[in-house]
Amino acid sequence: MSQFKVIKGGKEPERPSGSGSAGGKKSTQKSASRTSTRSATSGTTRGATSGTTRGATRSTQWGVPQESDLDSRQGTQLNAPFFDDPFEELDALGAAVDAGADAAEANAVAKARGSKSDSHSSDLDFEGINAPGLRWAWADVDLDAISFNTKSIRKHIGSDVHIMAVVKAQGYGHGAVATARAALSSGASYLGVATVQEGVELREAGIDAPTLVLVEPPHESIPLILDYDLITTVQTTEFALALGEAADAQDTAALYHLKIDTGMNRHGVHYSDAGDFLRTVDFHRGLELHGVFTHFATSDAHDTLDVRRQLEYFNQALENIRYMGISPGIVHAANSAALIRFKETHFDMVRPGIALYGLHTSEITNDLIALKPAMSVRARITQLKQVPVGEGVSYGFTYRSPGNVLVGTIPLGYADGLSRVLSNRMDVLVDGRAYPQVGTICMDACMFEIDLRSTPLKPRQDIIIGDEVVIIGRSGALEITLDDMARALGTINYDLACRFGMRLGRRYLGGD
Repeated sequence: MSQFKVIKGGKEPERPSGSGSAGGKKSTQKSASRTSTRSATSGTTRGATSGTTRGATRSTQWGVPQESDLDSRQGTQLNAPFFDDPFEELDALGAAVDAGADAAEANAVAKARGSKSDSHSSDLDFEGINAPGLRWAWADVDLDAISFNTKSIRKHIGSDVHIMAVVKAQGYGHGAVATARAALSSGASYLGVATVQEGVELREAGIDAPTLVLVEPPHESIPLILDYDLITTVQTTEFALALGEAADAQDTAALYHLKIDTGMNRHGVHYSDAGDFLRTVDFHRGLELHGVFTHFATSDAHDTLDVRRQLEYFNQALENIRYMGISPGIVHAANSAALIRFKETHFDMVRPGIALYGLHTSEITNDLIALKPAMSVRARITQLKQVPVGEGVSYGFTYRSPGNVLVGTIPLGYADGLSRVLSNRMDVLVDGRAYPQVGTICMDACMFEIDLRSTPLKPRQDIIIGDEVVIIGRSGALEITLDDMARALGTINYDLACRFGMRLGRRYLGGD
């Protein structure tokens, strides 16, 4: 029996089609005198066309759809592409990726090589070799939702506060480059990442918006920080001075933000030491303080005592810094929950993370701001099998057939982010109806049960190989959300979004 159930909702929204934007060319020129904001320009446009229409005669044996049924239903349209010659497609995509081409260029090269006919054109924004069309499991990312959420945050905070779009961990599994472009085109002016490598990826994609590495990186990363014009976090004197020396050797000044620990005890200089710390490094002509920030540990909790205490400590640190005659630069503190709940935390800039992707950190903020989830997870049926009564399915035979059922297989498992703990405890959706997942979830696949019995109130559904299965998202009037799955697992939606972003190919929908 499934432990978390689908949610009944309204009509299934129309799937958007359209184009996306790309960032402009990066600049590695630096000088001691800098501006606090830079612009991100738009570039690559993606075309959108529909998938393949198939028509044939349906054949069955023992009531079980056969492999030939893949092309069996006239008028049925698949959203994932079908390639006439997949090996030629792989060669073309691989050559483009090896040559350093971006995703759009890879798709163009493949098309130029003739691996796609007009009848097999696709609405996918290819991510190189991870294109969803190369595997029947993928994540849909709605760039229009990212844009909507960014604009909703802008409306909520007003026009005089900067937005730093946090795109670390591949944009919380949604894809850093595409989500960064969508956010920048919708009102964000800064980007936040967790590692230097993530910042370099944005620069290599042509995105030149000011980008802050939110954690002090190793000393060895200093050359990359300077070469790729990144802003870094500082929390130790040793790193600050090493950064300053390296920048001075290049006749420039490195921008940095000071992380202040106001009680989370994870990163940063203790709030009572912030002024003294800056006094020890501020003299260096190779360093330029660009901002100071802190991070709230409980901004999504009902009890606000700890948030207000952290805010008080942060304000004390700011007062101390200014008392020493040092300008703190851009001051920022608010994460998603704080920016939604506490206006006094906005300062000069807010840092939406999970809210950017349409998710809430807790139910407290659900009614305070309008957000649209951007990710759905989908797959297609690769096999249907009638399993005799009593026979087991998958590892350990944790499920045995009750008889008169089909077992469907989809190519998505725990290596794709679907937790093995959910085995026999979840539903999937097909054509607006929920079906129980059965058997142990495997590394690369999982199974679900289709009841072959038919009643007037619940007629048997005609399901064949190639049908789309929704793991996260909406199908008809039903919906399974990341929050539903997170509750069943005792975790948070952030965790699952990042998991689903690790191996699944992404299909980008909407965008300018």
